[in-house]
Amino acid sequence: MTRSRISERFAKLKAEGRGALIPFLEAYDPDPATSMAILRGMPGAGADLIEIGCPFTDPMADGPTVQAAGQRGLKAGATLAGTLAMVRDFRAEDDATPVILMGYLNPILSYGAERFCVDAASSGVDGLIVVDMPPEEAEVLAPHAQAQGLDIIRLVAPTTHEARLPLVLQASSGFVYYVAITGITGTRSADPAALEAAIPKVKAHTDLPVCIGFGVRTPEQAAHAARVADGAVVASALLDTLAKSLDEQGRARPDSVRRVLDQVRELAAAVRGG
Repeated sequence: MTRSRISERFAKLKAEGRGALIPFLEAYDPDPATSMAILRGMPGAGADLIEIGCPFTDPMADGPTVQAAGQRGLKAGATLAGTLAMVRDFRAEDDATPVILMGYLNPILSYGAERFCVDAASSGVDGLIVVDMPPEEAEVLAPHAQAQGLDIIRLVAPTTHEARLPLVLQASSGFVYYVAITGITGTRSADPAALEAAIPKVKAHTDLPVCIGFGVRTPEQAAHAARVADGAVVASALLDTLAKSLDEQGRARPDSVRRVLDQVRELAAAVRGG
């Protein structure tokens, strides 16, 4: 079996002796062309992997920033099929950077779980984070994902009981997403000391890379997360920058894309120890 883009990328980073920067964008936020330009620009700005949010009407784990981005995406016409088309367009120019879709189970089931996995894999998606799908209910999606070589990336939280960790991690592939704070995204920052205590406990149960998200906002926090674990996921801070760049009607301005990519560059420089 060929190695996935995700495992290839983490192996490469391990050889370089550093962690990954995983920036996030919401599909179609604030319009298809702007979000596509951000996606295309991210690898050159220093993204090691990219996470794309699939807008959904009822995103229970998302804080106000991600929810607002999802609403803008939906208003601009975002669909799962449209998000997969973005990845296909991206793959025409970049065959190496891993792409992970983050979303909720309902739209996938509406699309058809098997058809979705076939289409996602053929579009060039590497992994799925399905926020509201616990391991116990994964049989609706996991066999189809596995058949198409898609990693299902699990969320582990500070509240995940140690007795439950093996169950969650056994069902994981690609990497493990450690949720650094309890609660919704983008509302507060991760506590460095708590992370230093928590990550070794997770790593005791898995050989997969562990990446930290929820509450990683600044270059310093990203650098710390990438040192303590194997990568840092930055979402709300980038979405805030994009939101602040929009005009009064919520439309992108000429410098919207550049502002977001400049921030990715700053985060990447910090993660690389620059």
